[in-house]
Amino acid sequence: MSTPSSSNNILGDLATAFAGREISDVQTRTGGLIYLHTNRGLEVAESFGIQDAEAVGRLAEALFMRQSVEIWSEADAVGGAARMWELVRSRRVIDFSCEEGALGSPVRMRVQVHLSEHGLGVTCRWLRAKISQLETLGIDALISDSLRELMQRRFGLGLITGPTGSGKSTTLAAVLDWVRRHFPKHIVTIEDPIEYRYDAMMEDPNQPGVQIPAPSLVTQQEVGRHTLSYQSGLKEVLRKTPNIILIGEIRDRETMETCIEAAQTGHFVLSTLHTRGAVKTIDRILEFFPKAQQSGILHRLSETLTFVLSQGLLTGFNGRVLVTEYLQNTSEAVAAGMRSYDGSATSLADALRYKGNLRWDQSLINLYRAGHISEDIFNANLMG
Repeated sequence: MSTPSSSNNILGDLATAFAGREISDVQTRTGGLIYLHTNRGLEVAESFGIQDAEAVGRLAEALFMRQSVEIWSEADAVGGAARMWELVRSRRVIDFSCEEGALGSPVRMRVQVHLSEHGLGVTCRWLRAKISQLETLGIDALISDSLRELMQRRFGLGLITGPTGSGKSTTLAAVLDWVRRHFPKHIVTIEDPIEYRYDAMMEDPNQPGVQIPAPSLVTQQEVGRHTLSYQSGLKEVLRKTPNIILIGEIRDRETMETCIEAAQTGHFVLSTLHTRGAVKTIDRILEFFPKAQQSGILHRLSETLTFVLSQGLLTGFNGRVLVTEYLQNTSEAVAAGMRSYDGSATSLADALRYKGNLRWDQSLINLYRAGHISEDIFNANLMG
């Protein structure tokens, strides 16, 4: 077995060793090997050896200090590592974002430092430094066009759903960046933590290479740094006169209800849920509420829920591929399907067959027929 890498730039070394493999996550655990999520799936960085407690702690401190400079002055940065250990001891797990500059070009990272049976662990999600355009994400062109059209509405609720690592944040950023560059809107984000950053400037579409002010104003807030919680951030956000509100994730009934209320009062709200498929998304929303309130919630959703884009990233023959399900609430048939939903999938499943929508299994069939995924991947991901 190889010895642990002694380099202070272990992430840079990993980027070099796995060049061209589109690293999305790095997993390090005390007493274990390093694992990476790449376009080939989960891979082991065996040549880097077993990571001892000192190596994992050193990585955690280095990443924490890179975001500490955003919170404290340079003079306070000396105490940053001590603060990290204090937070780990009191909370057991901490989440933050930072920028790692030792990977050839600056890479934004979402980091979790946590404890487990073996000791300290670090998970790094590598975010793309540049926000992708919708056309480059693998989303069907008709869905991209629909998203652009629906985002021009004055109010509504749009949900992007899927498991962890399915690209929800990347899609959200692409949608908001398109709005930012094309319309005079005030966009307020409440995230935990902030992932992608939106510039105040943009390239002039008529003069390549020339920077001009973007028509939209973007205000970004991070839970724990700029606001106490999603709930408090949502309550405070309405005083900022936003047009579009992004809530990083809906985690509880209060946040869900506030999102619906904000959509009903003239705001466009975007958020995420960890669900797969439109029907399961409606099920998850209903689970937040007692049975007696669910009929009323369905009626409110039929008026405010503008779209559900559910997505997953699969290992394809030539890298990751995106599978999607899309439900747009643009017809009375879809709205009626929501209002009449009673736990059986029939009404909403029928709505998914209307023009402009896309069923998960049909998206899988399209990928399989196009030769992008294997039969095993196809069968393993059928929703049925």
